Amino acid sequence: MTLKHSSPEAQGVPSGQIESFIRALSRVPQLHGLVVVRHGAVIADAAWRPYRRDVPHMLYSLSKSFASTAVGLAVHEGLLSVDDRVLDHFPDDAPKKPSAHLEAMRVRHLLSMSTGHAEDATEATMRSRTQPYRAFLRIPVVHEPGTHFVYNSAATFMLAAIVQRLTGQTLVDYLTPRLFEPLGIESPVWESHPNGVNFGGWGLYLRAMDIAKFGQLYLQRGKWGRSQLIPRDWITEATRTQVDNGSDPRSDWNQGYGYQFWRCRHNCYRGDGAFGQYCIVMPDQDAVVAITSGVASMQAVLDVVWKKLLPAFGSAPLPADTVAEQKAQKLIDGLAAKPVSGTVRAAIEEEVTGRTYTFEPNHAKLHSISLDFANSTFTYRLLSGGAGRGRRSIGFGRNRWVEGTSVLGRPCEYPAAASGAWTSERRFELSICQLDTPHTLTFGFTFDGDTVRVDQSVNVSFGPKETQTLTGQAALR
Repeated sequence: MTLKHSSPEAQGVPSGQIESFIRALSRVPQLHGLVVVRHGAVIADAAWRPYRRDVPHMLYSLSKSFASTAVGLAVHEGLLSVDDRVLDHFPDDAPKKPSAHLEAMRVRHLLSMSTGHAEDATEATMRSRTQPYRAFLRIPVVHEPGTHFVYNSAATFMLAAIVQRLTGQTLVDYLTPRLFEPLGIESPVWESHPNGVNFGGWGLYLRAMDIAKFGQLYLQRGKWGRSQLIPRDWITEATRTQVDNGSDPRSDWNQGYGYQFWRCRHNCYRGDGAFGQYCIVMPDQDAVVAITSGVASMQAVLDVVWKKLLPAFGSAPLPADTVAEQKAQKLIDGLAAKPVSGTVRAAIEEEVTGRTYTFEPNHAKLHSISLDFANSTFTYRLLSGGAGRGRRSIGFGRNRWVEGTSVLGRPCEYPAAASGAWTSERRFELSICQLDTPHTLTFGFTFDGDTVRVDQSVNVSFGPKETQTLTGQAALR
């Protein structure tokens, strides 16, 4: 099932304010996709080239809201209760003498990030490839469950494990006939732990339009067409404040937390994921906003939504404004991420084009690289096998993006787009957008005789954004 499209004016929103909103949003670097829904109709559907509407995007922690939905459906089917003890679902992994706080931990505490842990348990849990549940249950539970909020992706992973143990299906398989298929969400992918359990707290890939449908389903209190896909009472519980998470009135991360949903200012709520993946539900405005991106400041995006879009929602349809609508659509049609800027050509190109530079073993797993400036092609070979075995190439544009595929920085092949330019007489910069993630890799190649120095950075990351510079050696001519 698809959402109908409409002019903004027919849904009480001036096209000029949609244009103003998108222009303001575009000033935040690395926006990828946007869908705005009002009264059940799409009034804006945008993608910043080279990002495409049809490429599913990594959701990071926005995945949690889908995991919560799976738990809600399992509760509705009588498979569990939010008051179940967590230990009862993992009897073989429980400590011999669990603490009183661990004994008190319930499913609702996993859902509301109030497990009682002093800090996020994810790293300690994921460190075990064979016994992650046991690792989770051995982390000290410092606080009484339900009294202390700590964002905890491992808690969502435990929920995914509970659903899989009760249903015999992964989250994605369990949700497919109950959620994804009725919403017309095709072939969803959810990454898994080595033990076969979907990560739950991250790893789901969906399109911006899929996110918008999910938000619209929640806005409609779980009803889609004539079917009640999610129980109304679950949506009420999942999206209300279950635990306090701060006191800053200006922060959308301090407005309360539900069952894997954040409360927002302006009586809104959302699911969100790292680096700007949003499903924002606005009940008072009867609206939904879905965004995919690779932003460093997630609050900056929400600030634009509240300042530029929220006031635009009127109470009644407006007269048609074809000129303003066409102007807004022209802006949408021309949206694009900035390619690498610099000089298109350099005198050194003839000297270095086609030369292969090899590296000692290194963190980036680069065996060798070659740049063919005559054909605008970057060729590389990785030290490891798998998807990177053999020589791989990706074309790049000068002052534009060229689409292809890559395996750089990932264990599998992914859709990519590349752009390059000379930023000095001897330094060539190449950016590779991972079109299904928030991440863009940028390589700087500085040529000096028979050597090349390669530095690498990424636009957004949980760790360092820059890596150690590598030095490659060319074969003697």
